[in-house]
Amino acid sequence: MELVRYDPWLRLSRPDWLLRFLEPDWMEPFLGEAETGTVTGFVPAVDIREKDDAYVVEAEIPGLKKEEITIDLGDGVLTLSGERKFERDEKKDGYSRVERCYGTFRRSFTIPEHVLTDKIDASYKDGILTVTLPKGEVAKPKQIDIKIQ
Repeated sequence: MELVRYDPWLRLSRPDWLLRFLEPDWMEPFLGEAETGTVTGFVPAVDIREKDDAYVVEAEIPGLKKEEITIDLGDGVLTLSGERKFERDEKKDGYSRVERCYGTFRRSFTIPEHVLTDKIDASYKDGILTVTLPKGEVAKPKQIDIKIQ
C-alpha cells in the first residue's frame, strides 16, 4: 500500500511563498477559530499496518458519528472523508478558548491491486476508524511455452 504523506512545508516550496505572508489569512491555519473567526480543516492521524492476510488502516477521528464519515473506493484509491462541525457556545460571562480543529478532512491512499475490494470491512469505536483491506492472491508471472508446428 502506498502511503500519501502530508507535507507541511509544501507552501514554502512555491516561488511566491514570501508574498503569501502579505495576505490577510496567512496565519489562519495556525490560529484556528478562536482568533480568526473562521473554521479551519484538520488532518486526522492515520496508522497503516500490514498483516499476513490484510492491510489495516486506523484513523483517529474523535467526536464524529459514523454517519459523518465517508469511505470511498475507486480507481485503486481508498478515500476517507468527513466533517467535524464547530458548534458555537455563546457565553456572556467568562472566557472560552478553542484549540481543537474543525472543518472537513480528506485522506486518500493508493491500495494494491490484490486487495479483495468486495470484502473490505470498516468499524468505528472510541474515535478510531478501522478499515480492513483483505489481501487476495498476488498474480504471479506466467511463462508461456512456444509450440513448434
